[in-house]
Parts: sequence; structure tokens; C-alpha cells
Amino acid sequence: MTGTADHPAADIPGCAAATRHVLLVTGLSGAGKSSILRVLEDLGHEVVDNPPLDVLDTLVSRAEQPLAIGVDVRTRGFKVSAVLDALDRLRARPRCVVELLYATAETEVLLRRFTATRRRHPLDNASESGPGLPAAIAREARLLAPLRAHADLILDTSDLPPPDLRRLIESRFGHTGDGEALTVTLMSFAYPAGLPREADMVFDARFLRNPHYDPALKPMTGLDAAVQDHVRRDPDYEAFLGHIVALLHLVLPRFVEEGKKHATIAVGCSGGQHRSVTLVEDLADILSGAQDESLLQDERIAVMHRELARQGRSVWRWARPKPAPQPVDPSGITSS
Repeated sequence: MTGTADHPAADIPGCAAATRHVLLVTGLSGAGKSSILRVLEDLGHEVVDNPPLDVLDTLVSRAEQPLAIGVDVRTRGFKVSAVLDALDRLRARPRCVVELLYATAETEVLLRRFTATRRRHPLDNASESGPGLPAAIAREARLLAPLRAHADLILDTSDLPPPDLRRLIESRFGHTGDGEALTVTLMSFAYPAGLPREADMVFDARFLRNPHYDPALKPMTGLDAAVQDHVRRDPDYEAFLGHIVALLHLVLPRFVEEGKKHATIAVGCSGGQHRSVTLVEDLADILSGAQDESLLQDERIAVMHRELARQGRSVWRWARPKPAPQPVDPSGITSS
């Protein structure tokens, strides 16, 4: 293998033989970066939090397993430009897959978290946390804006309870040793709350009949059978669902071919409570069913209803987890 002038092949042990996975984790203080790193460590990543930026190349060269590196304003020598330079440098290494995760949360949530833990924000130099904390949060958000703009994944933890945060990290980063396996996340959302930044494909369900205007159905969700029946009675529902499935038949195998490890398919409606939830549930049933084994044989399928999660409901689940390996008998013949 031929190396670069700055990073000859001899300085990149293992990169020629296998792909190396590196994840830089950054984001706002109090947004859950430490929790994310702990989950990654449980998943088998080698985790290093806040190393000096000038040792990142050495850490990557010596890593023998997937590597997660925490970088934030506490990092010695921290400069946004230096982090972006390091990111470009690492991405230029042969057979090294480098991603940037940015953790964020709403200001009100960050204020509550710092108040509850009595921790001082790293940029808060005020003698009292009251007037200084909001300004410190805003200052950090401005400082880190270029990192957010370059992130491969922006993770808003405002409405994610710890179990859902863990499952989300597991779905996104728990497959680095799974070869060509793809994890598909099916997500419902509300358009007024904004498009999911992580979405690879987005489908608009707002043209379907809306249970919101039925007083009996309004408080329910697309997880309830009555709402599902109402939405499915729309004369164009089956055709719309069929077109989405047909498009996924075309696109998902190509995602696998190009080495993509995670795909988020988002379906939106006005409130993220009825129509989009119903569609996501039906898509999960179809894609995880036996009839679609040819489409997704080894891939895991996760379901997340974003707006229901923001209402405090734990609605993250595996529609189909990673398949268990088949047992092998002593003769070496795999059981069927």
C-alpha cells in the first residue's frame, strides 16, 4: 500500500488489511456526550475522552478496535479549525471510515440539566450560574456551529430518555464488525417540528385523511387500531404505501452496495401522531416480514416515532434485531 507524505503506510498498521472505524463525538456541554461515549464503550469501542488534538493521529494509528474520541471545548488546545483539519486528515487515511457526531439539546433542557447536577458550564465564568449559564450555552453553540455544520449525525437528546438514547446509539454504531450489514431506521415526524437532519429519504403523508379532525380519534395515535383503520381507509393509502416499498426495494440494496451502514427513512405528517405513525408501523411490518427477506436478509430494522418520544413516550423499538448466527455442528455443516 502506498502512504501519503504525512502518513506513510508504515504508520497506519492494520488499515491495509481491514477498515478502521473512527467516531469523533462532540457537541454542547450537557447534551449527553459522556453518556454516548459510555454506550460506545459498552459496544466494544475503544473510548478516549478529550485527548489533546495533536495526538489524534497517533490514537488512530494504534487503535486495534473501533475508536470513539470525545472532543469539546474542554479539550486541550481546542480550536474548531483544528478539529476540522484533524477530521479531514483522518478521512484521507486509506480504509479508515471517520464520522463526526454532534450532540445537542434545547437551551431549556440544558439549563435544567446543569441546574439539577449543580455542575458549572465550562464557558461560564460568572460568579452565579443564573445569569451566566444561558450566555455560556449560547456562546458554546456559536463556537461549535461549524462542527455542527460538518457533522455526519446531529443527535438531539432533548426528549431522549437514557434507554432510548442507548438504543439509538446501538442502532447507529453497534454494527462496525457486521461486514455489509445495514441498519434501517423508520422514523415518523411532524413537519412543523422540522425535518429530521439524519433522514436519507423523506415521504410526505399530509395528503392522507387526517384523524385529527375526528374528536374520538384526535387523542389517539397511529399505534391505536382505530386510528390505523381510519388512515388505511383513505382510497390512496395502499397505493402510496406500495410506491414507498417499491422505491425501498430499488434503493436499499444500492445503499448496501456502496457500503452505507445506516439509513433513515422518515415519514412526516402535520402532527407526527396519526398518519406518519401508521405508515411507519406498516412499513416496519412489511420490511421485517418473511415476504421481504430477499430485500433485507441480514439488516436490522428500528422504529422511532419522534414526536411521540417528545411527549414522553418510549416508542423506540427493534422491528427486527440483528439475526442470531446459525448454530454449527461439529462436522462444520451449518444447521438449517
